[in-house]
Amino acid sequence: MPALADLLSSARASYARRDWPDAYDGLKAAQQNATLSADDLHALADAAWWLGLIKETLTITEDCHRHFLEEGRPLRAAMNALDIGFTWLLRGEVAIGSGWVSRARRLLEDQPECAERGFLAWIDAAEALEGGDLDSALVGAVRIQELGHQFETPTLVCLGLVLEGMIAIRHGQVDKGFAMLDEAMLPVLAGRVPPEWAGNIYCQLMTVCHDLADVRRARQWTAATERWCDSFASAVMFVGVCRIHRIQLLQLHGDWMRAEQEASIACEELADMNVSVVAEAHYQLAELRMLRDDLVGAEESYQRAGGLGRNPQPGFALLHLHLGRTAEAAASIRTALADSTNRPFHRARLLVAQVEIALSRDEIAVAVVACRELDDIARTYATAGFRAWAGHARGAVLLAQGHADEGLRVLRHAFALYCDMEAPYEAAAVRSLRARAYGLLGDREAAALEWEAAAATYAQLGAALQIRRGAETSSRAVLPGGLTAREIEVLAYIAGGATNQEVAAALFISQKTVARHLANIFVKLGLTSRTAAAAWAHEHRLTRRRTGT
Repeated sequence: MPALADLLSSARASYARRDWPDAYDGLKAAQQNATLSADDLHALADAAWWLGLIKETLTITEDCHRHFLEEGRPLRAAMNALDIGFTWLLRGEVAIGSGWVSRARRLLEDQPECAERGFLAWIDAAEALEGGDLDSALVGAVRIQELGHQFETPTLVCLGLVLEGMIAIRHGQVDKGFAMLDEAMLPVLAGRVPPEWAGNIYCQLMTVCHDLADVRRARQWTAATERWCDSFASAVMFVGVCRIHRIQLLQLHGDWMRAEQEASIACEELADMNVSVVAEAHYQLAELRMLRDDLVGAEESYQRAGGLGRNPQPGFALLHLHLGRTAEAAASIRTALADSTNRPFHRARLLVAQVEIALSRDEIAVAVVACRELDDIARTYATAGFRAWAGHARGAVLLAQGHADEGLRVLRHAFALYCDMEAPYEAAAVRSLRARAYGLLGDREAAALEWEAAAATYAQLGAALQIRRGAETSSRAVLPGGLTAREIEVLAYIAGGATNQEVAAALFISQKTVARHLANIFVKLGLTSRTAAAAWAHEHRLTRRRTGT
């Protein structure tokens, strides 16, 4: 075995060049032959963290903390306590993590103004931002930058700028916010920020892009983060976080099989490291399984995500819808929206789901209100994703109101946005709505072409849920007479001998709504009686067995 001095020298050199495996092996070997200094223990813990050895990291770091205190270095001990606290918080152990943060706060109380106070302020400001207290978060962001400039600590300046940029975005000042985020990245790209904090900033940028449905920026920053991760021999945490954002893009772009494989890997790799990322991976798994019509598997994954602290909405509400539990779906999404009042752009995904659920229940007034708020969000934040979602929802509502011409115009724009985003599933969903619009206008050929294009995309993607639903409704989308999907359902029950009361019970709508649909059917088909309508339905093979038979 090399002499201890040589072993330590080599390990320290490996650590300095960020060769985490060599640094870990060397320091671990040295530890077996001597008591390491606090600085060497810190390096060993850091290398273990980069290798994903979190339990060992915590053990070593706590030992390191004691050594810093024994050596009379309270500032290093305080930073060490923050590291430990942050690691426990990421694992979902809030009580333990908060205890270590409190210890850091106590250690800094008697110290003069210092850079270390900036990192404590960052944790406080990030917590305020998460809780929706934007004023307190902004005060913290400014103070963090001031401390960064005062003590020539670029990391603090960057962290403060990121926070201030995120606050600006929350206020709807998207261009200003992204300008701050871009500025924060300059020292990171120049290598002036330690890698553990550089990775944190990369992750925050990817998250903001996803939250805002800014697909162009999300692609750019995910690719940049992957390149950055590739520069290290090991970066388990950041590779895992990056994997989540890659999964989101893979799902959007239609590579669902690979996305599901990546999500499974993320669940396994980060199980002991970052509970929120693992929860997000389970949520993505649920989304993918629902798209494939594995509703049992989707429900299991949504529950796992929820158990790990991830709000399972809007996916769980949509799962209720696809399982036929429309009342539960409506209540679920309503509750989710009531709980998200302090995060306006996070409401967008919830509102998209509420429109779909409300229209399935013929609650057009509810859908209109949700659509109006979604339009406001799209105007405020103006990302392609939000504008596409708003147009998609608006088009669906217009069709439900019978405004096929206007609906087609709105849907045409949403379709173009989805194509630019390379979102084939969403584009196919719009084509399905366009098929219905052409059917309303009596253009059977155009309706058939739209539906065939949508069905081909669903088949290529393996979108079993939509294929199943399409098999039930595709023929209806191109029927003469301009009937809507709901009118077809009502007519099919009537033709099967059901009473208005039985139709209402089967479709979870009121008898008054059934009567309204029948009146529309008579007008559109030029008929005057239930008997004539039933005959028309039989002619077009649109019948259902009577409820309860």
